[in-house]
Amino acid sequence: MMKLLTALTASLLLAAPLTSIQARSGSGVMYEVTITNITRGSLFTPILVASHRSGVSLFSLGEPASPELATLAEGGDIEPLEQALRADSRVIDVANSAGLLEPGQSVTVQVAAQGADRVSLAAMILPTNDGFIALNGVAVPRSGSETYWVPGYDAGSEPNDERCASIPGPQCGGEGVSSLASGEGFVHVHAGIHGIADLKTEEYDWRNPVAAVTIKKTAQ
Repeated sequence: MMKLLTALTASLLLAAPLTSIQARSGSGVMYEVTITNITRGSLFTPILVASHRSGVSLFSLGEPASPELATLAEGGDIEPLEQALRADSRVIDVANSAGLLEPGQSVTVQVAAQGADRVSLAAMILPTNDGFIALNGVAVPRSGSETYWVPGYDAGSEPNDERCASIPGPQCGGEGVSSLASGEGFVHVHAGIHGIADLKTEEYDWRNPVAAVTIKKTAQ
């Protein structure tokens, strides 16, 4: 499926592997974060996962997206948000899923955490202008696992013109970040694909949720 990758998508596939890249807790407690793409035709770019103390937030609904989140949502580039998280002393561990996640597929990322910590994640939805999936500071389970049904969000940083020229990835091959464009100006729940330009609703539209995320305590 969708074998021809653009240069942007190829670079995304070179992201860090499924291993932790930062751990400050000194804790032996590990959590598996399993993300399943439950859309019919959308892809998820590499998924950034972080464990952290309370008070860390990737976004607030109704408020403008940070530049780092807008970069992720418009172009799938997780590096700026990853760097911002790593610079925050409240962040325990950061990891990512590396490649694209196709419909019906799952990927598991491991992060270290303690009982009072929280987990956040984010990835761009392809093809969209600035759509993304996210968990925003949910508590880790004290035992067993917890599953969350995740909607698609819109960063509000780029117009939803559904033109391939302004959408990166294998389906469209267009530009990622659109520095001169502006959207709604605030993060909101994504309204899906409406077929107003190059994207066909029968292929890419969805009804929320778009992902299932299970967080499981695995080892101590």
